[in-house]
Amino acid sequence: MKKTLIILSTLLTLLMSCSDDNTANQSTQTNITFSFSHNWDGIPVTNADFNSLQFTNANGETLSIERLRYLVSDIVFTTSTNEVLSLDDYNLVDVTNGNNLSFSPTGLIPSGNYSNVSFTFGFNNEDNSENYLDLNSASFNVPDMLGGGYHYMQLDGKYIDNMSEESGYNYHAIRAVDNPGTNATFPQDTFFRVNLGAVNISDDATFNIGMNIAEWFKNPNLWDLNQLDTVLMPNSTAQIMMFQNGQSVFSLDNVSQ
Repeated sequence: MKKTLIILSTLLTLLMSCSDDNTANQSTQTNITFSFSHNWDGIPVTNADFNSLQFTNANGETLSIERLRYLVSDIVFTTSTNEVLSLDDYNLVDVTNGNNLSFSPTGLIPSGNYSNVSFTFGFNNEDNSENYLDLNSASFNVPDMLGGGYHYMQLDGKYIDNMSEESGYNYHAIRAVDNPGTNATFPQDTFFRVNLGAVNISDDATFNIGMNIAEWFKNPNLWDLNQLDTVLMPNSTAQIMMFQNGQSVFSLDNVSQ
């Protein structure tokens, strides 16, 4: 009996020791916030600047912004050991109405060093096939004949065309589609992942992310609004050009903790 008690005492000591080690080594769980700001080649842009012909794109066209809203989803944290932590969430950033410029994905992230943090512009194809009541209410849908799902972005406004007249533009990013209708096909994916780079998280963190709106019109494709202003959703070539230009639109300004 005495031998049994000694063994039990030893096991209890070992278990308490392991428990203490685990507690000591456990990372702090942190809240993450993504905050989006907007600029035109470094000049801050808010909805107070909308509805005024005050921006000049790389092609020399003067334009306004009347509506800007876009979708971000699938936040991914990659650890220094290549472990992937995914927050399966999404947010419709509505600059026009000043809504959802900041959002906190559901779930906590352990503190520590991360080799990369990223998000998806738009939805990947699997997420795009689901039904979202809030996006439906916001009229963010794409017509079934164009493949269904949801917009990635709506950027609308006016510009001065080559006849010196005011014309409208609808720079709408969706999944690129050919053969609109019942036999629609998809030439390539046009959602894209935005990599923010390495970061060390020690406490609750806010990722301050900037969108340079001017980049949508210039890099690598110089955008001529006189040629590509409206009816861009069924134009797969235009959608692929948007996908290419979008690669340089977002940047991480800083991380506040």
